[in-house]
Amino acid sequence: MIEADALILHLNPLQEAVQPEGNTNFKGLLAKIEQVCRALPVPVIAKEVGNGIGAATARRLIEAGVWGIDVAGAGGTSWSEVERFRHTTDAGNRVAGAFAGWGIPTTEAIRQVRAALPHVPLIGSGGVRSGVDLAKAIALGADIGATAKPALGPASGAQATEAVITGLGAYIAELRVAMFCSGCANLQALRGLALERM
Repeated sequence: MIEADALILHLNPLQEAVQPEGNTNFKGLLAKIEQVCRALPVPVIAKEVGNGIGAATARRLIEAGVWGIDVAGAGGTSWSEVERFRHTTDAGNRVAGAFAGWGIPTTEAIRQVRAALPHVPLIGSGGVRSGVDLAKAIALGADIGATAKPALGPASGAQATEAVITGLGAYIAELRVAMFCSGCANLQALRGLALERM
């Protein structure tokens, strides 16, 4: 082990199903996840890859020993669309394209999992592109949020380090303004806040 604090398992059935070289042999996966959870000395987090984890699946993952859930709902990167652009045949392109909007939206996935599993660590990701999106994810029940796209663009430029730091600073400022305008002095106050105030 590399002294990691946790292991995040990425679950991507749709991407595998529409990928030209995809592997759709998910048979026995839950039992394998359970073995991993038992064998590792660190927490295991299950993360969907852009199509969301609902309450029933989250419950089964927790029962298998997973410590936390990253819903990674629909609304961020559509990996079926990524695979659609990789296809070289019209048939493959059509099948992958049919799933462009597939999945549980991030907001709904957070609501479902939090209602079903009120004490499980929950990460809200999937289309979380600003501090305002992060504030909404936390208000819906996520413990923390995760994002990729807002940092990926700046990370590829000539001044990558400074650009990422500046971008994340704006992200934090947006979160603070959303909290201020919602009357929330801290993240605990933000959790469970009625979204009509945002």
